[in-house]
Amino acid sequence: MTSHSVSHGSHQRSKTLLLAVVLLSVFVMPISISGTAIAIPAISQDLGNSATALQWVINGFNAAFAVFTLVWGVLSDRIGYRRTFLAGLVVILAASVLSAVSGSLAVLDIGRLLAGAGGAAVFTGAAALLSNAFEGPQRGRAFALFGTTIGLGLALGPTISGGLVAGVGWRGVFGLFAVVMIVALLGSAAVPRIRHEREAGQKAVDFSLLGNRKFLSMVLVPVAAAVGYVTVLSYLPVALSAIHDMSAGTAGLFMLPMTIPVLIGPMIASFLISHVKRIGPMTMINVALVALVLGDLGLLFLGASSSLGLLVVPMILLGFGFGFPIGLVDGEALAAVTARSSGTAAGVLNFMRLGSEALVVGAYAAVLAALLRSRIADPAAAQATAAGAAGHGATYATEFHAIVIAMAILTAVLTVVINLLHKAHLRTTAAKDKQAVAAVAQEAQESRVDTLA
Repeated sequence: MTSHSVSHGSHQRSKTLLLAVVLLSVFVMPISISGTAIAIPAISQDLGNSATALQWVINGFNAAFAVFTLVWGVLSDRIGYRRTFLAGLVVILAASVLSAVSGSLAVLDIGRLLAGAGGAAVFTGAAALLSNAFEGPQRGRAFALFGTTIGLGLALGPTISGGLVAGVGWRGVFGLFAVVMIVALLGSAAVPRIRHEREAGQKAVDFSLLGNRKFLSMVLVPVAAAVGYVTVLSYLPVALSAIHDMSAGTAGLFMLPMTIPVLIGPMIASFLISHVKRIGPMTMINVALVALVLGDLGLLFLGASSSLGLLVVPMILLGFGFGFPIGLVDGEALAAVTARSSGTAAGVLNFMRLGSEALVVGAYAAVLAALLRSRIADPAAAQATAAGAAGHGATYATEFHAIVIAMAILTAVLTVVINLLHKAHLRTTAAKDKQAVAAVAQEAQESRVDTLA
C-alpha cells in the first residue's frame, strides 16, 4: 500500500468523522424547537405558569438563534469556522446544564437564550466546515444529510422528549442536550482547521441567490413546511394536554403517526422519482404541499368531545407532507446554482429553513396566548391553559381551529407562489435554450455561406 493511498484513506476517514460530529450536533437544534414544547406542561407545574416566561422557553431559543446566526456569520470570519463550531458546542453544553438545574423560569429562559446563541454558532460553523471539507457531489450529499438530519430532529423531537419527560422528568430533555454536546466535543478532534476562510467581501449568508427563481422556489418549500408542519409538531402535544388532559409520555407516543412517515417519506419519494417516469421532483413536492394543507384542515377534528382517532389520517398526511421533500429539496436547490456557490446556497437554504421554523413557532405561541387571554376572563387560568392545563378544553380547541385554518391558507398561498416561480424558471430556461439553438443555427448558416464563398 502506497503512502498516497494511506494518506487518502486517512483523509476520507477524517471527513467521515467530521460529518458524523456535525450531524450529531445539528440534530439537537430542531429538537430544541419541536421537543421542548412537549415539556411545557410539566415545566409549568414545577416552575409556574407565567405565559410570557413559558413562551420564552421556546421563543428564547428561537429568537437568539435567528439573531446570532448573523452575528456568528461575521465573527467566524475573524476567529475561524472551527473555533466558531467548538464555541457553539461549549455554549450549548453550559446552557443545557443551566436549564436542567434551573429553579425558576427566569433562569430557564436565560439558559434557553444561551442555547439559541450557541446553536447559531454550531449551525454557522457546521455549514462552513462541510462546504470546505467536501467538494462536488460529495458536498451535495453532505448537505442533503445535513437537511435530512434537521428534518429527523424535528420529527423525532416530541417522541424523544415525551419519553424523557415521562421517564425522568422535564429536566431530562435538557440533560439529553448536554450529553449529546459532550459526545460531540469528544469527537471534535476530527474537526479540521481551515486555513482559508471566506474571501474578503464574501457575505456570511448571501441572499442574492434568492434572485434565482428555481432556487427561491426550493427555499420556500421548507418555509411552507415550517408553517404547515413544524408548528403543529411543536404545539399539538400542548393542545392534547389542554383539550384531553393527555400526559407528556402519552402525547409523545400519540405523535408517532406524524413522525414515522417522516422517516420513510424520503425513501418513498426517491423510489417513485427513480421508477415512475411521470413523477419528477416537482410532482412529489406538490403532493407534499397538498398533503400539508389537507392535514392542517384535518386537525379541525380535534375537539373536547371528538374521538382522537379522527386525527390519525390528518397526522399521517402531515408526516408525509413534511417527509417527502426531505433531501429532495436540498438536492434540487443545490442543482439550481453553480458548484462554486453550493456551499453558500446550502447556507441560505438552511438559514431560511431554521429561521422560518423559529419565526412561525414563536408566532403561533404568541397568537394562541393572545386569543386565550381574550376568551378566558381569569388571566391566571388563561396562562395555565396556554401552558397545557386542562379545564378550558373547548375554548382552547376553538382558538386552535382558528390558527390551523390560517396555517392551511398560508401554506396554500406558498404552494401557489412556489409553482409560479417554478413555471417562470421553466419559461426562462426554455427561452434561453431557444436562443442557444438559434445562435447555433445562425453560426452554421454563416459557416456554409463562407464555405460557398
